[in-house]
Amino acid sequence: MNQRLARVLGVLSVLARCAAAAAPELSIAPVEYRDVDTTYATEAVIEAVRQSTISAQVMGRIVELRADVGDFVKAGQVVARIDEREAAQVVASSEAQVAQARANLQNARINLERARRLLESQFVSQSAVDRAEADFKAAEAQLRAAEAGAGQAAVSKGYTTVVAPISGVISARSVEVGEMATPGKPLLTAFDPNDMRVLAEVPQSVVSDIKTLGRAMVEVPSVDKWINVKSMVIIPAADPRTHSTRVRLYLNGDERDIYPGVYARAHFAIGRARKLVIPAQSVVRRSEVSGVYVVDSKGNASFRQIRLGESAGAGLVEVLAGISAGEKVALEPVKAGMLTPVKPGS
Repeated sequence: MNQRLARVLGVLSVLARCAAAAAPELSIAPVEYRDVDTTYATEAVIEAVRQSTISAQVMGRIVELRADVGDFVKAGQVVARIDEREAAQVVASSEAQVAQARANLQNARINLERARRLLESQFVSQSAVDRAEADFKAAEAQLRAAEAGAGQAAVSKGYTTVVAPISGVISARSVEVGEMATPGKPLLTAFDPNDMRVLAEVPQSVVSDIKTLGRAMVEVPSVDKWINVKSMVIIPAADPRTHSTRVRLYLNGDERDIYPGVYARAHFAIGRARKLVIPAQSVVRRSEVSGVYVVDSKGNASFRQIRLGESAGAGLVEVLAGISAGEKVALEPVKAGMLTPVKPGS
């Protein structure tokens, strides 16, 4: 019996060691004081720097749409076609007028040459030659006008093929196949996702500090993302009603899930201070409660509620209460929660 018990205990010991070895290690970060930026946060909105409304330039029925909302198009790509039959008839008519004008010019040239020969033989007067020259110049002008009209008709026919003026994403479609297009009527709207900016308004009291430090970050709560700002422009004008100043924050290119109209928060650096901070990725939010998984010296994680301050930039957030310097927090709170045993009655 004792030998059987010893074997069972040995097997259990081996299994325990295997389970311990298989358990994933948690990535941790220290809770520490750092010299970080003090920030001023304000609401903002994302907008496209390059946005284009693709409109019709000729009248006609829309016979084809090759792009829809959400599609990416390249500059010069065909996105729609307008019925070109009427434009083709205008081109044919203008070409016929050009042919007629050339025939008239040829006839005027022959008459002018004949009049000059007859003048040499004194069979006609100088006034007859002058009239022939005037007719020839008028025929030349009529040909130029006809050729210009033909060129304009050809250009107008080209407008029946609608192309994208910029490379970007289609954000709106205003027409359907079969509807009538008229000059100036919007067909599609496109924006360049690689050239985005954020528009924020700040009080005049912080404009000087923002201009001096020149640092800011943008928070997009809908996708839980922080974005570094490439550059900023403080518009030199103030709203006379709110006495606020607009600031444009230009983002780095290729920001996915970001599009015009998305709500954002702009965090402007206005000074420096020493604060107790933790990585923002370690924070868990449960309803209105914020907390972290604190990891002890044995590697065990336990959830602890904390009170957060403002963002400290560089992926850090200030801690006001609930944790002390020197403790360690899990950088992967989801994994830490899965490894934390559930207490009875919790």
